[in-house]
Amino acid sequence: MSAFDIKRFFPFLNWPRPTLSSLKSDAWAGFSVGLVLIPQAVAYATLAGMPAATGLYAALIPTLVGVLWGSSALLAVGPAALSSLLVFGSLSSHAVPASAQWVALAVWLSIYSGLFQFLLGAFRLGRLSNLVSQPVIVGFINAAALIIMASQIPTLIGVPDLFTRSPDVVMERIAADPSHVLMTSAFGFGALLLLWATKKFFPRFPGILLVTVLATFLSWALGYAPAGGEVVGDIARGLPPLVLPTAISFEMHRELWSAGLVLALISFTEAMSSCRVLARKRRERWDENQELIGQGLAKVASGFSGAFPVSGSFSRSALNLYAGATSAWATLFTLLCVLLCLLFFTDLLFYVPRTVLAAMIIMPVFSLFDFGAFKRLYLIAKDDAAIALVTFLVTIVAMPRLHWGVVAGIGLTMVCYLYRHMQPRIIEVSEHKDGTLRDSRRFDLPRLADDLIAVRIDAALNFLTGAALERFVTEQISESQQIRRVLLCVGSVNDIDATGVDTLESMQSALKGMGVDLYVTAIKKQVWDVLDDAGWIAILGSDHIFMTDREAIAALADPAHARS
Repeated sequence: MSAFDIKRFFPFLNWPRPTLSSLKSDAWAGFSVGLVLIPQAVAYATLAGMPAATGLYAALIPTLVGVLWGSSALLAVGPAALSSLLVFGSLSSHAVPASAQWVALAVWLSIYSGLFQFLLGAFRLGRLSNLVSQPVIVGFINAAALIIMASQIPTLIGVPDLFTRSPDVVMERIAADPSHVLMTSAFGFGALLLLWATKKFFPRFPGILLVTVLATFLSWALGYAPAGGEVVGDIARGLPPLVLPTAISFEMHRELWSAGLVLALISFTEAMSSCRVLARKRRERWDENQELIGQGLAKVASGFSGAFPVSGSFSRSALNLYAGATSAWATLFTLLCVLLCLLFFTDLLFYVPRTVLAAMIIMPVFSLFDFGAFKRLYLIAKDDAAIALVTFLVTIVAMPRLHWGVVAGIGLTMVCYLYRHMQPRIIEVSEHKDGTLRDSRRFDLPRLADDLIAVRIDAALNFLTGAALERFVTEQISESQQIRRVLLCVGSVNDIDATGVDTLESMQSALKGMGVDLYVTAIKKQVWDVLDDAGWIAILGSDHIFMTDREAIAALADPAHARS
């Protein structure tokens, strides 16, 4: 096998050879990200309804696989808030969080979503991820941010059944033990305040690390757990148990397929935004199909590690960049940090209050809120704003099955797309003073000749637009009995299908029956090839075809109407 083939299947062979200087920078950045990743991985595991240890499992082998087979050197692959929330939403109606059945379903969901991404990348279908349009992303992410915050408030204040019991019952419970709520809220809101302060005044400082160390120390020193506070608890030391997934019923497999596909699209859209930002800042290229392969393999690896789906993390990728990482070698130092924690230091996480984990989840979510995006979409295109709003509302209403919001958004996007293209821009044109054919109404231009009408369609000529073109031409002729020639300007037509060819054939036949000649100008090559193969070029005749608009004007325009 040639060297080219090897690097195609093992892209990490393209990594630049490290120098002592670059290794120092990568080591500093890698350990900085690793120290943030450890508590964040545990927090996102709880958000996904998984045991705390699986967060660290998801941050080890999957991260390694993602960077080895990905295309963006500084993309931080691992547990992410949005993917974790999708896991929780997909599984909440099928099992109890953190149970053996829940873990088994999460493992299969990770494998399926990873296989979907891998196949999309392997078959060079990365652009299919664009089906999740910007309005859908805006609606879903804002809804997801709201749901994430709401889901963490009970843990933040120490009232786990805040939204599941009546207000009277909740108030009675708080009144019965107000010290527990006060203690838990103090840790939670204190963590939020400290995270906000470090982000605002020291944006490059790993505030999550400071909060974790300080909260752990205070929890141990003040006896938070003995006083009834919820802490992370025991996390088993050692490497992830690489085992085959637990068997589940075929019905459950079918339930996971749709959720896995939506998770694959959403998580990759999230990763793509990070890749684009990194590529712009570093002025380097990245391959979306190769990144799909890397992300897909990372999810599969996470499944076989007994963990949940991973994704690219924007916050950790940004930290990677700000900390001075120069290459993918920084991720290897991040992995070393996680590995050391799994082997020797999991005991240090025992006293981390769960309310602090909730704060670690809530704080980054604030950056996901962008309700101003709805207003921008409304000003640009009202149908896009409607798509975003429908996605937002369906995601909220369909909770916990959040993927239905994305499905609804994609469906409405397709409907709006078809509706827009069923109404193409078709106008009558005439000669402008600059010698080109322009909109007659806009520039108040007379016709090229009294017996001639020039029509331009600014769209593909296909099953959606053909009838509209034929109707427009027929209506124009019916309004003026003196029309004996029609010039069809197709310079804006980039594509034509069988229905488009049939439209031209029937239009020519109908016009001929009315004693009207059809002329065509500026046919593009790809359209010409289709018309030529269909035999329509020969039927129309070379004397009725012009290569350019100027040629058509010179041949057909009435000299009395020539522009000066």
